[in-house]
Amino acid sequence: MLVSNLVVIPEGEPQLVTPPCPTPSEVLGLSNLDSQSFLRFTIEYIFVYKAPEGEDDHEAAIERLRNGLSRALAYYYPLAGRLRSRHDHKLEVLCNAQGAVFVRARANLTLNEFGTLHKPANSWKKLLHKVAAPDGFLGIPPLVVQVTRLRCGALIICAGLSHSVCDGLGSAQFLQAWSEMSRGSKCPSITPIWDRHLLQSRRLEIQNSSCDLPEFTEVPDLCNLGSRLRSEQLVASSVCFERSDLLEMKTLVTLHSHSKCTSFEVLSAHVWRSWVRAMDLPAKQRIKLLFSVNVRARLEPGLPEGFYGNGFVLGCAETSVKELTEKPVWHAVKVVQRAKEILRDEYIRSIVDALGDSRRRPHLTGSLVISQWSRLGLMDVDFGWGRALHVGHLSSDIYCIFLPLDPQGQAVNVVLSVPRSAYAKYEYYMRNISNNLL
Repeated sequence: MLVSNLVVIPEGEPQLVTPPCPTPSEVLGLSNLDSQSFLRFTIEYIFVYKAPEGEDDHEAAIERLRNGLSRALAYYYPLAGRLRSRHDHKLEVLCNAQGAVFVRARANLTLNEFGTLHKPANSWKKLLHKVAAPDGFLGIPPLVVQVTRLRCGALIICAGLSHSVCDGLGSAQFLQAWSEMSRGSKCPSITPIWDRHLLQSRRLEIQNSSCDLPEFTEVPDLCNLGSRLRSEQLVASSVCFERSDLLEMKTLVTLHSHSKCTSFEVLSAHVWRSWVRAMDLPAKQRIKLLFSVNVRARLEPGLPEGFYGNGFVLGCAETSVKELTEKPVWHAVKVVQRAKEILRDEYIRSIVDALGDSRRRPHLTGSLVISQWSRLGLMDVDFGWGRALHVGHLSSDIYCIFLPLDPQGQAVNVVLSVPRSAYAKYEYYMRNISNNLL
């Protein structure tokens, strides 16, 4: 049976799960990073677990998840509230304990019939309840959960968290807390910290002078790339890199460039070159790589442990198609490294200042965006049945995601949707590592 034949049937109406005790009734402001329009969407996670052992009653497993969620919301109570917009277009959270949406369902497939878990399928979207929201993004609760039981007893837990409330690290911190509370912990191992005031604008004159940052600068589109990505059918690609593959790539770069690099730097450079080569872009086209960089420890002073808001900015590597494709991969690695090196306290605060205007957003023309999920600790989310068989994003998009294949994040699954006309070339360049690095 094909995964395209997936049928998911809800068991009962969606429920609202609220904290088990009174929580502060207040309005919490969001930071400049939180409020940016670029992040007004839901991060959708999928966790696949084998059939719970020792749970004779499936209902008991579901109840344990629901109770654990309720207890976790006592600490993460803003996720039980609702988002709203202010007069200046920034966002805030109304903490009213309205509750997170919880849905239970069953599916017609077994885990074996699901096929490969590395590549998201369009039918997977049925595994997360879609909230009817006439008001758009603001009408969607910050947290939506669906637990689906397969015919073999395996469980799929999907969670949608508002990116305006938490980033990847923040949402992983919450998911870890939920799993801990579901296992019977009295409190989360990490105490959540709000403190969004730490990422607000400085003086207005500084804010107004922060408009020449490369991630906010548009490059000329010489080949209607934006139109192509919007109009052409996209095909999901999944390419896995073992630890030995990444070590081989790093060794080759070090040998030729006489400088070290990280796994992320060489892999992102390889993906960037493969994507640009496959797209057959004109040599003079300027091209950018935008990638998420955690700034919690880069700021002075750093953000406190437990901060679960958006604590990342986009690094911006930029070059021409000619230089990127005709020079070896270590050139691209150097471009990525320079984009990372400038992300120090003052530069990061300039980005925060620039986002004082919440309508300002990164220009994505001629850009590939990479988000690194491989080091979020998602494989450690254990609800009592051991580590997940698979963790990842519920769908594939034109944004590239690095997913973990092992708990240490040393093996990576690169998931990206590319135009159908470029798919075969992209897969070839990605999989022929040694030929595509030179």
